[in-house]
Amino acid sequence: MLTLVPSKDFHTIAVEVNGNVEEEDMEKLDKAIQEKFEDKGTFNVYAMVYDFDGLSLQAAAKEVKIDVHRWSQYAKMAVLSDNKKLQGMTEASGLMPGIKTKHFNLNESEEAWEWLQA
Repeated sequence: MLTLVPSKDFHTIAVEVNGNVEEEDMEKLDKAIQEKFEDKGTFNVYAMVYDFDGLSLQAAAKEVKIDVHRWSQYAKMAVLSDNKKLQGMTEASGLMPGIKTKHFNLNESEEAWEWLQA
């Protein structure tokens, strides 16, 4: 499940992930991005991942659609997790042009916010 949570700044979408992410979760995220940023302006993502069981096939397809449509709007993505696999995935996604990503441990919340706002 992906849950939208209050963000510390206007330019950041904050989410928590716990368990399996479904298509409805991705639709909720896409709607929040659309309402807040439309098709202009850049934004950051702050994702606290407590337990990640994966994406359903439909959620993965929706994520690809969001990423293709919004890629030029992403600025930074901070992923907080104690999962080493997610750390590797976060670092690999940072190789994509136009977006900066960084992995933080769950206990590094303040460091993640500071990095996003720098």
